[in-house]
Amino acid sequence: MSPVTSLQNGNSFQELKRKRAEEEAGAAPVAKQPVHQPSNHNTFDNDKAESWRENLRGDAELVSGPAGERPGWWWSGPKPVQGTAGVQPDGTITSLPLPNLASCTRQQVLDYFDNTWCLTEVLFSALQGEECFYRPPYHNLRHPFIFYFGHVAVFYVNKLRVAGIQPDPVNLHFEQVFEVGVDEMSWDDLSKNEMVWPSVREVIDYRRQVYQMVRRHIETHPDLDRLPVTWSSQAWAFFMCFEHERIHLETSSVLMRELPAHLLRRPLQWPAYHASVTDAARTPPANELVAVEAGDVTLGKPADWPSYGWDNEYGSRTFHVHPFKASKTLISNAEFLDFVRDGGYRSKQWWSEEGWRWRTFRNAKWPTFWVPEGPQGLHRYKLRLVFEVVDLPLALPAVVNHHEARAYANWLSAKQGLRGDAALRLLSEPEHHRLRQVAKKDAEGRAAEDPVMSLSGAGFAKGAVANLNLAFGAECAVDAMAPTPAGFHDVFGNLWQWCEDHLASLPGSQGVHPYYDDFSTPCYDGEHHVIMGGSFVSTGDEGSVFARFHFRPHFFQHAGFRLVSGTGPLQTSCQDSPPPHVGTWDPSTKKGSQAAADAAAAEALQQRLLSAYGSADQLLEGGAAACGLPGAGFPARLAGLVLDAAKKLGVPLGTALEVGAGVGATAFHLAAGGFESVIGVEHEARAVAAATAAQQAGTVAVGRKDEGHLRTPLELPVPGGTAARNRVAFRQMDPCCIAADMVDFDAVLLSGVLEKIPSPKAPLGRMGGPRGLVKKGGLLLVSSTFCWSERTAASQLWLGGTTNAEGNPVRSRDGLAAALGPEFELVSEAELPCATRSCERMYSVSIQHCSLWRRVA
Repeated sequence: MSPVTSLQNGNSFQELKRKRAEEEAGAAPVAKQPVHQPSNHNTFDNDKAESWRENLRGDAELVSGPAGERPGWWWSGPKPVQGTAGVQPDGTITSLPLPNLASCTRQQVLDYFDNTWCLTEVLFSALQGEECFYRPPYHNLRHPFIFYFGHVAVFYVNKLRVAGIQPDPVNLHFEQVFEVGVDEMSWDDLSKNEMVWPSVREVIDYRRQVYQMVRRHIETHPDLDRLPVTWSSQAWAFFMCFEHERIHLETSSVLMRELPAHLLRRPLQWPAYHASVTDAARTPPANELVAVEAGDVTLGKPADWPSYGWDNEYGSRTFHVHPFKASKTLISNAEFLDFVRDGGYRSKQWWSEEGWRWRTFRNAKWPTFWVPEGPQGLHRYKLRLVFEVVDLPLALPAVVNHHEARAYANWLSAKQGLRGDAALRLLSEPEHHRLRQVAKKDAEGRAAEDPVMSLSGAGFAKGAVANLNLAFGAECAVDAMAPTPAGFHDVFGNLWQWCEDHLASLPGSQGVHPYYDDFSTPCYDGEHHVIMGGSFVSTGDEGSVFARFHFRPHFFQHAGFRLVSGTGPLQTSCQDSPPPHVGTWDPSTKKGSQAAADAAAAEALQQRLLSAYGSADQLLEGGAAACGLPGAGFPARLAGLVLDAAKKLGVPLGTALEVGAGVGATAFHLAAGGFESVIGVEHEARAVAAATAAQQAGTVAVGRKDEGHLRTPLELPVPGGTAARNRVAFRQMDPCCIAADMVDFDAVLLSGVLEKIPSPKAPLGRMGGPRGLVKKGGLLLVSSTFCWSERTAASQLWLGGTTNAEGNPVRSRDGLAAALGPEFELVSEAELPCATRSCERMYSVSIQHCSLWRRVA
């Protein structure tokens, strides 16, 4: 296939401006002028307001016609017309049922693919004008829409290549720049993602090529003639791609809900709204708590269930759920309005510590999708739907994040005098299973049928079964869908339901899938809350009874909540869950108190600071110095490997990136050694805060532990002067998900992170290629103990420390070289000790294998 033309190394706004200036002036091209600091995250250029507008090419045809129609060139796959899979007699489109992998025909697979692809393009046809594709969301926590428009197509190419179905790239540049999304670490992680993106038409042309490629493979792949398709089948990759695209159908619709409404127009083909959406006079029913008897539930999807599933769905765990009461409907706008009117957003007492920080940072005074009308004190609001604003329908469920839901529960508990185990809270995942009305169960007590496998969106709408699978185009009244026999509405569909649980794996799971080894594992971190039940736009596997999805508590999804009053201690699906567990998260119920855990974490931080910033005399004072214990000054020696190699090989000391920056000492040594700009990224918030404090103060205060309660206060200097420190910046970031706009560094360090992350190959995959972190001719330093643990990563993801299919040992050094590939040449290797002090006569020393690589120019 011929590649789509694009700005192949388009990370510089100055370059794009220069090209445009030449075109507008009609002048002959001039030589590119060197730019001291390119406009990306490698630098500290703060004059970037509205810089995203540099992506606008002046394409005036990216709008719908007078009747809402789109031109023919917009559709890269099937057009949403009669005969296209999912298109209804009235011209709207809905979702087909989730395929049964034990019985689906090749034509049914093609139809499901067409339905998936067409739904995406119908949704994106709502964007009116070029600006919509490049304008960042107001919170700056996600990429612009152009990324997601390209990303779902790129995913097909990359995963089909991993599966061995597609031999070659379609456009290698696109398949890197659109590969990795964003999982922001916090609500204040304001990542601007400033870069030059391809044009919308380039992406449409690319999507057209990908659509044709995927369809050819579906038409010919032999697995579809030998059913069932299973986890181990090569054709599993097709269904992985379908369901990935359907996830982004939902998340993209949420991002659209956050865009200014004047930039959107509801597509002609979008499913109709339920009548309750425009019935502002409709009131919700009294939302009493309904008693649920004690009973056993079993979580997990059977390994042989004949539909696609994500890795976190598999396994099995049984809970005996204590009696509880739950609200019969989701909390409505009318109910949440009482909280707003009562000053709930002004009263810190109802909020968690993190929730209050989020509220004050965002200056939230009412739910994000409520639009105030008139003075604040009137409390008159409209509701922002995905595409437009309507009068606030009081009977619709409130769309809020986890912080807001918990604050409401605390407020209402106080109003009703409920305390202890009876205090109102959110559902747990096991409790959600108790709410379900399951017609058939297997021998283990799990669901033996899944309605989304037999019902299209139109089927769910008929008889008001559930607002699921795009039965309707928005959420509907909390009592609009039929209740269960016990009286609960919307157990499935309408809005996702926030839960108290954090996402965790289930015992006996199948581990990670080799085609997508980091779908769930980075989120087994105690930071992602489970959401259950699906929403109106949850289709395919998202609408399955086995679906388990998850988001950070500040994140907005089409999610609401119902309340629970318990009769015993909270029991969640994450308690005592099996590994992997990311970072320091420990879901064990047998651990000590939170105060003890906090004290241990604070002590560990003191030890890290002393090891990083202390001199040999300060660190080894006492018996260690007399014994000649090695390992002092590790950050300086690590930085020295890079600085010495750069000098020897003639690599400029321009920009450097340290992944796994910890408390920051190595980054400061790099700046002090001459690098003009250093970025340190680190997963742990506590370490980032310590590094930033060191940068601001210029010194680090520690209490060195000598014996028992005896400590020696020390004031440790930060390497380099003020000017050097000002050339360093720190960001909290997942090493498995490094921002796409971070490219072309003169030097990159992976500092002891590979053995600590759930997908060790993920950051290695970002080093080379068209948008690699390391520029051609640049340096890469990898330090690691290669001390792998199943607690952090499944053994199939380790670089080494295992045996291959023939039973021969695989060493991590060889696995590292294989992961980096021929783009990188080994320059040197070293073994560096690193000492950490517990007290005067107790140390731990790790040996870091340090390999220095150079990217082939």
